Amino acid sequence: MEDKVADAPQRSRSARLAAGLAVLCVAVLLAAAVVWGGRAPSPASSAPRVDVTIATNTLYAGSCPVFVAQERGYFAAEGVHATVQQHTSGRAALDATLEGRASLSVSADIPIMFAVMREQPVSVIATLFATEADYEVVGRRDRGVSTPASLRGKRIGVTLGTSGHFVLDAFLNRQKLSPRDVTAVDLKPEDIAPALQRGDIDAAATWEPHVGTMKKALGANAVAFAATGIYEATSSLSSTRDYVAGHQDTVQKVLRALVQGGRFCQETPDGARAITARFMGVDAAELKDPWGAYRFGVVLDQSLLLALEDEARWAIKNGMAGGRKEMPNYLNHFHLDGLLAVTPHAVTVIH
Repeated sequence: MEDKVADAPQRSRSARLAAGLAVLCVAVLLAAAVVWGGRAPSPASSAPRVDVTIATNTLYAGSCPVFVAQERGYFAAEGVHATVQQHTSGRAALDATLEGRASLSVSADIPIMFAVMREQPVSVIATLFATEADYEVVGRRDRGVSTPASLRGKRIGVTLGTSGHFVLDAFLNRQKLSPRDVTAVDLKPEDIAPALQRGDIDAAATWEPHVGTMKKALGANAVAFAATGIYEATSSLSSTRDYVAGHQDTVQKVLRALVQGGRFCQETPDGARAITARFMGVDAAELKDPWGAYRFGVVLDQSLLLALEDEARWAIKNGMAGGRKEMPNYLNHFHLDGLLAVTPHAVTVIH
């Protein structure tokens, strides 16, 4: 009996302590409900999801910001359900957008230049990537290719109407050769390396990863001439004028996601190469050497406008402008408002 009486105060204290903790927990939960219940929802959760199809060359590392934004959820965080549409060249990607099969596209500047020449309603939104390291002319030694001058009279594989075409002509011009001094063989980008390996062509002008594939396949039989100082490759986001005008909010959401994607590509090279390699279907180790020369970042720079004008002069001079003799106003095909709203300091186009 004495034991039971002695235990009573202890049980009373325990009960009071349990009751106090219960009250405290309820108070904390109520406070949390007030705080979280009154918090404004994020834009991604309050706005309806937007479906966007982005056509891009999935065989090119310049599309890294798109790949990263997709895989790391940057698009989703902006309320964008993005579909990455696969192509083997930027020209094909841009065509998909102009034909209404994609919302946006990522391509080099040459397809954009030709689209404007053809008076197609392309609108440039931003540049995502730039490098001078990805383009080379690769030849077969057993076909007599040993120096740039030895390309005279040779059959050279190239994808006409692409940046590879421009690089070939500019490279030949530097060697005091003209396009008429060689035979250009028009091939799809993915068909160039096999054609050179089989000996269907004597040399080829193209970009990575096809350049690396050709050199690896030919081994000591390969001779390569870099296009450094001839052409700065860029990957730019574009769409049609109608799409941009009718989806300005969506364009800004996509740009915000790509800004994060570009930053990751630039600042976290190992992780970015791993993601890019999965999209390209290659080993990440193959991307390590050229990656150091890659510049990722979402900008809209005056240099792109100047490059398009230079390329237009080349097209007109060589009769590739559909009979057009005057350069179009490329500035009219730049959509400045999107990037100005997201990162205004990244726009250096004089307007």
